[in-house]
Parts: sequence; C-alpha cells; structure tokens
Amino acid sequence: MPALPDLPAPLAGDRASLRYAAERDIPEILIAHQDDPRLFVALGLERPPSGAQLGRRAEAVAGDRASGTSAWLTITEPGADLCVGQVDVYELDWEQLHAEVCIWVAPRHRDRGIAADALALVGRWLIESCRIMRVQLLADPGHAALRRAAQRAGYVTEGVLRGYLRRRGDRVDVTVLSLVAADLAVVR
Repeated sequence: MPALPDLPAPLAGDRASLRYAAERDIPEILIAHQDDPRLFVALGLERPPSGAQLGRRAEAVAGDRASGTSAWLTITEPGADLCVGQVDVYELDWEQLHAEVCIWVAPRHRDRGIAADALALVGRWLIESCRIMRVQLLADPGHAALRRAAQRAGYVTEGVLRGYLRRRGDRVDVTVLSLVAADLAVVR
C-alpha cells in the first residue's frame, strides 16, 4: 500500500488552500461545531468531537498517511493558515485506485466558493499526484449547496443510492458524485 505524498507547500487555488491537518487546527474545528450545532450530524458522527478526540486524531495522521489509509486535510484561505474547514480522504483502495472524500466548511466561510475550490484541489491532487483513478463524494440528497460545490469542482452526479448508509439508527439515501481523470480536462 503506497504512502500518500508529502505536501511541501499547500495545494493552492483561487479561494482555498489545502495542507495536512495539524493539532493547531483543533480550536477552529471546535468553534465550527459550536457555530453549526448540526455539523456533526452532517458528517455522520454520533456527537461533536471533543478536543481530546481531535488530539488523538492529530497524533495518528502521519501514520495514516504513511500507511496510505487516509489523509486529513485542512482548508485555509489563500495566504493564511487558519482552519476554515476540512477535507477527509478515506476508503482508499489501492487495488481499484479509488478514494472517497468528505468536506465541511465553517459557517462563517460558506457561500464563497471555498468548498468547490477545495474539492477541485483534493480531486486533482488524488488523481495526478497519488495516481487514484476515481474520487467520490457521498452527499445527502437534500444538501443542495454541497452538490453544487462538487459539480462546480468538476464532480459528476451519478445518482442516488437508496438506504445506503446507516445514520443515527436510520437508513439514509446518498447522492454519489465522482471525479475521474477524464473530468480534469473539462475543468481546466
């Protein structure tokens, strides 16, 4: 299983930059969960994360990257270092060469194109630098803003998987959006 490459400099776009997550992001993550009390539900979590949970995760990210199992990326505004959101890369399948991503943006930074830029950056990085052939995002069918951001980033809507995930004891539908190498030529 290949390691995920280092990022000697943040991946930079017009509205967002991505760098690997670090312990210094924890206060902003906790604030985002306070500012949006339903964020943890949208992320499929049972409850908002605690500082201790985030600290343990920060300690594990280098090993996860080295083993090629996942990546935890922080979204910043270009030229800044303050966490305004995050992208998780997980479900990395090195045999089939596909990965899944999940994104959130802090409430006070939404509706500014940051999510679309971050999704485009992570998709391009996974396909071009990591040699992943398919990046997918699962979105709540009712989350129109996330679907629009993904589509602006070049992701193509494939359809709805009915009853695909179990969340809080219920089966929920998800919209599947994907980005493959051929999509990158269209986005450029």
